[in-house]
Amino acid sequence: MTTTIRLAQQPEADALLARSPLAALVGMLLDQQVPMEWAFTGPYTIARRLGGDDLDAHEIAAYDPEEFVALLTAKPAVHRYPGSMAKRVQQLCQYLVEEYGGDASAVWTDAATGKELLDRLLALPGFGKQKAQIFLALLGKQYGVRPEGWREAAGPYGEAGSYRSAADITGPESLAKVRSYKQEAKRAAKAAAPAKAAGATKRAKSGKASKSSPTE
Repeated sequence: MTTTIRLAQQPEADALLARSPLAALVGMLLDQQVPMEWAFTGPYTIARRLGGDDLDAHEIAAYDPEEFVALLTAKPAVHRYPGSMAKRVQQLCQYLVEEYGGDASAVWTDAATGKELLDRLLALPGFGKQKAQIFLALLGKQYGVRPEGWREAAGPYGEAGSYRSAADITGPESLAKVRSYKQEAKRAAKAAAPAKAAGATKRAKSGKASKSSPTE
């Protein structure tokens, strides 16, 4: 079965994501503080600048750190923060070389359960809980990697029919829905912030009052 990916919204970049497990991992790593299309185009840009048609974990892991930063910084930059992201990409590749012989797909191919796969993703440099769950959902929804309990392990991102993350993007329409969901979530969080701060202040004052009260 041929996997069709449309995360980058750019044919060549999406084709690389579809065929390259490492490109998919690197794209997910880059997916923060930049538009998703920019992040998931990153692996293709890196591969081209390295002179190849795919990414090689061994090559990236062994690359001179300063030269790799320069490679990601060259215009157009691979990320808004190319220096820090170059370091993270190298750390990820070094981990894959040490733990999986440089084979990114080995992270998930023999995972028996969703929980086991989530634990493996959480161990990757640069992958916190949210990023790990989103990638797990992406593997299940679009790459056919579905160990027992994968939806549960992916949390809300594993829900069928949702439009919460990169895992749900299959084209321009779904991209717009995911972007709308994220914007609404940000608005809700911003609206809740003053009330949360007020509650914290009230609890702090209450705590001080209790400490200053005379004891019987």
